[in-house]
Amino acid sequence: MIQLLFMVLCLEGMVAFLLMVKIGPLRELVMKCLDQVKMRKGTVLTIAGTIAAILFSNFISIIKIQNKGAKLGTMTPMDQVLWRTNLLEATLMGFSLFLGFLIDRMHHYLRKLIVLRNTVGSSKKEFERLEKEKLQFKEKADKAAEEMKQSQKEISSLTELLKKVKLQLEHKDKLVETAEAHVAALQKQAADLLLEYDRLLEDNQNLQNQAHGYRS
Repeated sequence: MIQLLFMVLCLEGMVAFLLMVKIGPLRELVMKCLDQVKMRKGTVLTIAGTIAAILFSNFISIIKIQNKGAKLGTMTPMDQVLWRTNLLEATLMGFSLFLGFLIDRMHHYLRKLIVLRNTVGSSKKEFERLEKEKLQFKEKADKAAEEMKQSQKEISSLTELLKKVKLQLEHKDKLVETAEAHVAALQKQAADLLLEYDRLLEDNQNLQNQAHGYRS
């Protein structure tokens, strides 16, 4: 029994050491083995309950031997051997249960740590993706701002050109108005000349008529 408990303690100590210290793929192997063991939770609880019952029985035996020795004033050699054996077994089983509980907690928190690392890794990838998208959006925004500035410059140049064209049109309109006024004045002058020409023709005709009368 004592040899078996020593073997169990050594095995549990090795498992706890491999959980604490990462040595190649051994930690992952131990984690997988513990996952398989925890899948048989009923068997594990039965073994732990059996060890606890034996531990309680050993405590009772130790107390009985001590009480017997107290009544007799001393313990017989056989009682001393039994007392030491029960005490050693109880100590080994207590350490075994403690290491089992410690291994269970270490496995639980390491599993949580792995999940958190995976979550952090995925969150980090998501953050890097968002950072890349942010940089892309920033580049697009800068490009759009540059295009807007260029468009504003083109709009300003077109506005200036439109103002110049408008001024030229106004100037041409003024020239057209001046030309139309000049044409109207020329037309009026031509009409006056035509009237004067008609009057002169009429006077000439009258003079010719008078001259013809004098000849007759």
